[in-house]
This record gives sequence, C-alpha cells and structure tokens, in this order.
Amino acid sequence: MMTHFDLCLAWNWEYDADFVALVQAAAQEQAASLLQIVPDNLGAMCEALDRGEVTFGALLDRACDSDPQFMPIVRWAQRHGARNLNPYANARRAWDKAAMHLEFLSTGLLVPDAIILPAYREQPDIPPVDLTPLGPSFSIKPACGGGGDGVINHAESWEQVLAARQQFPHDKYLLQTLVVPIQHGPHLAWFRIIYCGGEVYPCWWDVHTHVYTPLYPLAENNQVAIELNELAADIAGICGLELFSTEAAFTADRQLIAVDYVNDPIDLRLQSKAADGVPDHIVQALANRLMGLAAHNT
Repeated sequence: MMTHFDLCLAWNWEYDADFVALVQAAAQEQAASLLQIVPDNLGAMCEALDRGEVTFGALLDRACDSDPQFMPIVRWAQRHGARNLNPYANARRAWDKAAMHLEFLSTGLLVPDAIILPAYREQPDIPPVDLTPLGPSFSIKPACGGGGDGVINHAESWEQVLAARQQFPHDKYLLQTLVVPIQHGPHLAWFRIIYCGGEVYPCWWDVHTHVYTPLYPLAENNQVAIELNELAADIAGICGLELFSTEAAFTADRQLIAVDYVNDPIDLRLQSKAADGVPDHIVQALANRLMGLAAHNT
C-alpha cells in the first residue's frame, strides 16, 4: 500500500525542531500531511520511496547543504515531478555570493561595489589589486560561506586579503565596500527580509546583535515596506527559491542596496527561544505558507 504526503521536510539541524513542529501543526490545521525525513530514518525512507511505498508532492530540503546523504531525496523528487520549494540547483547557485553579485548587477539591482577574486587553489599568486574604490575599509567574504564564517569586516590592507584567501582556499572571495545605513526613526535602516512563496516579511536588523524587529504594523513605514517587498520579489525571480532571506540597507542618498544577497537555508530558531531568532509569529506564518504551497499549490 502506498502512502502519499503533501510535503516532505528533510532536516538535520536540531534547532529546526520548533519550526518543524509548527509545520506539523499547520499540516493538521490544513488537513494536509507532512513527512519528516531526518538522519535516523533517512535510509528507511529512501528504500520506501524507491519501492513506491511512500510518495510526496512537494519537498523542502533543509539538509543537503550540510549532508550529501540526503541527495537521494532530492533526486527522487526530480524524477517524480515533485515540487521542490528550493530546487537544489537553484540553491547551489544562490549560495555563491560572487555569482549572485553579478546576476544582481545584470538585472539592475543596486549592490555594494565589490571586487571578485579567484579561489586560492585556482590561482595562489595574484597581483595586488587597487582597493581604493572600496574606501578606507571594506569587507572580505568567502563567496560560498554561510553564517558569517570567514567574513572580515573593516579590513584595510591587501595583506589581510592575501591571508583571508587561504582560510577557504577552494572558495572565491568578494571584497565589498562597507554600506553605511541612514538613521530611520529609532532604527538604522538595515533590514533582513524573509521571502516565502510570494509573501514578504521585512524586519529591521541590528547588525551587531542580529536581533529582528518586525517592520509591521508601523504605518509610517508603508513606503519602506513597499520597496523592501519589491526588492524581495526581484531577488526571488533571480534565485528561483521559494524560501530565503536577504539583507538590504538605505544609504544617505536614499538608495536601497542589496547587501547580503541570498541566505539559504534560513536560521528559523524562534525569537522566544533565542534572542537572535526570528519573531515567532513570522515563523508561524512561514510554516502556514509553506504547507499551503505544498497542499494547495498556491
């Protein structure tokens, strides 16, 4: 007998448990079904899928970025036409900040001035680069890093660049001018925006504490919210993902600059459990939206 699930959620990070519980609750509320694939049942589920005992209509993969053993789930989804909410090929492309920088530029989005350097393994010795266009200090970022790993802010010298390239020798590097946000009321105008299946959840973002403050329902921020929504929709069109976050800031000349491009997978710890987590009501909305996308193809 075959058992069909509306959504398969593949996950392997212990701190996803609260988010997954909210997705499970959303499935019950929407009379839908959720299949959880975790390291403990991965082998059994792969066998059940291959035998046709289990099927699913949509996939949210939150594991393959850190564990390639989950790739058979992605390949099964591809072979059977399941809707992959964050297609693996699109996700891999989005993880590359250098690629996203160039794609954002080509589509007219505003991004910080940047210099892209080849991976150390590909080209160990590179001639000095004129850093003047980046200003007196700049950021050094591995192109495919995540969670701030390897990022050096307020770098000032070519020697720092040379040393940084060897930390992740297989990765390209971005040298990025520092973006200075304007003050907007009590906040600096730096934002983290979460996009999920056409819905946008903009928040003020404190770059030092990483604390989210929801933008809504402050009426005076309507125009800001509109611009952030438009930016998120444009980025979704470029990266082809249904769930991601991005960072952006308004500068002194009132330009909205995309700063951190595409973050996937998103850290969805609850703010009630971790100070730098996502506000609980937003995680709840994401769970409802994702389940709706899977169950009703909306």
